[in-house]
Amino acid sequence: MGDRWQVEVDRSVCIGSAQCVHHAPDAFRLDAGMQSHPVEPETDANEEILEAAEGCPVEAVMISLLGSGEPVFPPEE
Repeated sequence: MGDRWQVEVDRSVCIGSAQCVHHAPDAFRLDAGMQSHPVEPETDANEEILEAAEGCPVEAVMISLLGSGEPVFPPEE
């Protein structure tokens, strides 16, 4: 069985660039205020979602392992 992720968007950081929607159109949506949010906050590990997080110009997308909370993105430094 594969990893499960918790996906969050920090709305205080999100600038509405829609890069997450571009990289993972089934996983992210922009609301009326042009703020991103995950369609399913708890999801199977997915390369498109990781690319969306990496492509966010302000690193507003955060991914952690469901259950343990271990960061997937951004990685701990």
